[in-house]
Amino acid sequence: MTYVICQPCIGVKDASCVDVCPVDCIHAREEDEQYAIDPDECIDCGACEPACPVTAIFEESAVPAEWRRFISLNAAYFGRQ
Repeated sequence: MTYVICQPCIGVKDASCVDVCPVDCIHAREEDEQYAIDPDECIDCGACEPACPVTAIFEESAVPAEWRRFISLNAAYFGRQ
């Protein structure tokens, strides 16, 4: 089960999650509104979740209903859909 970055990251784009990720699977280009987690690179360690200052990161199965669309947006970011 991978982790997903959701709505609260938009516009904040704090890099705390990037700093703690042991496999460097969290990416964004300068022009992106938020970070995304590569589902193929994520090792499901969960280090990113508590590091997020805006509570934007959830295990895929725990993504709140109102943000479920971010699961597919995250995968699409990496060309996986």
